[in-house]
Amino acid sequence: KGKCPEDGWDESTIELFLHELAIMDSNNFLGNCGVGEREGRVVSGLVARRHYRLIHGIGRSGDISAVQPKAAGSSLLNKLTNSVVLDIIKLAGVRTVANCFVVPMATGMSLTLCFLTLRHKRPKAKYIIWPRIDQKSCFKSMITAGFEPVVIENVLEGDELRTDLEAVETKIKALGAENILCVHSTTSCFAPRVPDRLEELAVICANYDIPHIVNNAYGVQSSKCMHLIQQGARVGRIDAFVQSLDKNFMVPVGGAIIAGFNESFIQEISKMYPGRASASPSLDVLITLLSLGTSGYKKLLKERKEMFSYLSSELKKLADSHNERLLDTPHNPISLAMSLKNLDESNDAAVTQLGSMLFTRQVSGARVVPCGSTQTVNNYTFKGFMSHANNYPCAYLNAASAIGITKQDVDVFLKRLDKCLKTFRKEAKQEKSINEISDSNAATEHLED
Repeated sequence: KGKCPEDGWDESTIELFLHELAIMDSNNFLGNCGVGEREGRVVSGLVARRHYRLIHGIGRSGDISAVQPKAAGSSLLNKLTNSVVLDIIKLAGVRTVANCFVVPMATGMSLTLCFLTLRHKRPKAKYIIWPRIDQKSCFKSMITAGFEPVVIENVLEGDELRTDLEAVETKIKALGAENILCVHSTTSCFAPRVPDRLEELAVICANYDIPHIVNNAYGVQSSKCMHLIQQGARVGRIDAFVQSLDKNFMVPVGGAIIAGFNESFIQEISKMYPGRASASPSLDVLITLLSLGTSGYKKLLKERKEMFSYLSSELKKLADSHNERLLDTPHNPISLAMSLKNLDESNDAAVTQLGSMLFTRQVSGARVVPCGSTQTVNNYTFKGFMSHANNYPCAYLNAASAIGITKQDVDVFLKRLDKCLKTFRKEAKQEKSINEISDSNAATEHLED
């Protein structure tokens, strides 16, 4: 039926299935006589086994989704993977999605492919409207495609950074709708930025007849992010949304899913990809989903949500104990932020030093964001880079509850963070004591004089 099985398969069943697919490819035929330049020849047995002898890749020179006659097994693998992934996207919350395909590129290059496809539909357009998110690959995806990003600064609402809808509409009117390739919005992001106001942006795009591409990098694991996409498509316009394979399905980096609500447009994007492509990302995600089944994936989604609540409550307790606070970002369902105001005020270098301390203590993924850092990306200068705003009120630390996180991960992280912060407090007290002694000695010498 082309759907993900409810209960996962065991490894021997999956391997048998993959071997059956492999023997349908011509390079594995016993009497095969290959006289072309691409015949699926592999000199290393280790490489052949690593790929289950599925060597031909996917697609043909004109279309990444096309069937390759001499690679029936690899072609079937590709079709099945796209079908199973579509089933999972519907299960995750975007029920009216029409079509999707796995592309062997990470999120940034997959976004670039979407923009290049739109170029043929809107030849006059040169701008992309982009509510600011301080992440280099999504910014560079627009530059690489040859377009000029128009950065829309976020508005601060409480602790949250949210989409400035008025600024988006004002910029559309100023530039002219026909000169704008698309609006490039974001769902999953680092707190205190929260997902864009997708429904309102989708309505604006529909009103001005402007395409809308959504960067949903790690949003499949969040029911809230997927709901925003579903609602945006229901009330307005969303042309495509792009998500990473590694972040949502725990497979090696190197693949993404391009999905949308108009089947023909998604097919256009797949035809824009030049040449054949690696089957590795498709193979990895198919093996993973067959082993999990829908019940296994649902369980992971449920556990992630529970861990988010646990991380949130425990990080708040830790913040309170160090006279800091957990920033109030209720619209962000994955990422959390804890202020580092006291650390920042005591020592300019202390915030970045905390990041180094955590990394050397094997805490990966935690982002430490100081105030006022500036960075230039492709000749565009971002003030307050990493904080998604020119002047965010305080320095902070990020932690995320992403799919696959465990209670042990949270507990070990909090323990190590607590220890690092106590080290800083101890050093600050010692420095204060030294200063007080020094001041006292100076006062005594003054009196003696």
